[in-house]
Amino acid sequence: MREANISVGIDIGNTKIITCVGKTEDGTTDIIGLGLSENQGIRKGVIVDIEETVSAISASILEAERMSGCQITHACVGISGPFIECEQSKGIIAITEPNGVIVDEDVRRVIEAAKAIPTKSNREVLHVLPQNFIIDGSEVIKDPLGMTGIRLEVLSNIITASSNAVKSLVRAVEQTGIGMNELVFSPLSQAKFLLNKRQMDIGVILIDIGAATTSYVAFEEGEITICGVVPVGSQHITNDIAIGLRTNLDLAETIKLKYGYAMPDRVDEKEILELSKLDKNEDSQVKLRYVAEIIEARLNEIFSIIKENLAKNDCNDALPAGVILTGGGAKIDGIIDLTKETMRLPAKIGKSSIEISGLIDKLDDPIYSTGIGLMLWDRERIPGHGNFRFDLSGVTGVVDKVKSLFKHILP
Repeated sequence: MREANISVGIDIGNTKIITCVGKTEDGTTDIIGLGLSENQGIRKGVIVDIEETVSAISASILEAERMSGCQITHACVGISGPFIECEQSKGIIAITEPNGVIVDEDVRRVIEAAKAIPTKSNREVLHVLPQNFIIDGSEVIKDPLGMTGIRLEVLSNIITASSNAVKSLVRAVEQTGIGMNELVFSPLSQAKFLLNKRQMDIGVILIDIGAATTSYVAFEEGEITICGVVPVGSQHITNDIAIGLRTNLDLAETIKLKYGYAMPDRVDEKEILELSKLDKNEDSQVKLRYVAEIIEARLNEIFSIIKENLAKNDCNDALPAGVILTGGGAKIDGIIDLTKETMRLPAKIGKSSIEISGLIDKLDDPIYSTGIGLMLWDRERIPGHGNFRFDLSGVTGVVDKVKSLFKHILP
């Protein structure tokens, strides 16, 4: 049986499965195991080959078990894809206590009312994120417990996912023999690892450039203001390079990572790459500025979509902490400068915002941020670390969640 102070996160991505094992003692968490396996069973976050995905998850778990010396029985699992949606909802109830005092049951009922948004029958609620409570239509507060009134309202963000995508993912994890503690929208778990309280209070956006999709979540005053998924990722850049250079995908990926740059104006027009140096079957030359132009075009598409969504929600001027980049796509040279130019905000690559020891050489690699964040999310079940939890229903145990609100996403 797994030790009580062991926490596990499993990041099920489009091209990789990453399992992260952490051990918490005396208030400090050590990363004691990491497992990484290639995966070809997912397209844009949706499982298209369940046998391949189950095999990849199992391989990742086995590697993490060997490294950590622990048997993995349960884990927190991440989910992301273009099927994720975030919308605002309001719940309204009458306060039932004769003296008008707001109690736990009132809070539970009002959040249940907010959850009952008119959605399609094929949607699953992943998270209910209360933002503000309103008493009698005028008093806006964070924690209504113990206050008095006649009517209680709550403004919440509701994150939902396609029922089919959720069921397929749960089924794949169950077939590995692993119990799922929670299913979490991946950027929320990354926020635990990469963002600090000050950033979330003053306004920040976390952008995760994955292989097939790009996920993002923005915070202001410690609350989520907007989140979503763009159906474009770093693999699209690789595809564009392969088409533009008329070469294979493996070579295109190598060119992107080793010679690619996100700012064409800073690449010498005369700089040439002999493809034969990378593949003896290739005999052509390519201008590296042309490669940079391809990269810039795709990244600009991603950032422009996000910027447009921010503008729709009046968030553009509320993010002085800027952009925090993560994911495999964040490893492209020059991406920080391009982000600053396109988003008109400060930008940097995400780094750990909390003290973690163990396999510290992996902490700064963006591909591990989701797995580590999920491990930290799973850590909340350990006594003394249970500041804020979500569950699949978005309602069970909701009163405890509301008491600390989302500002306690940090450990």
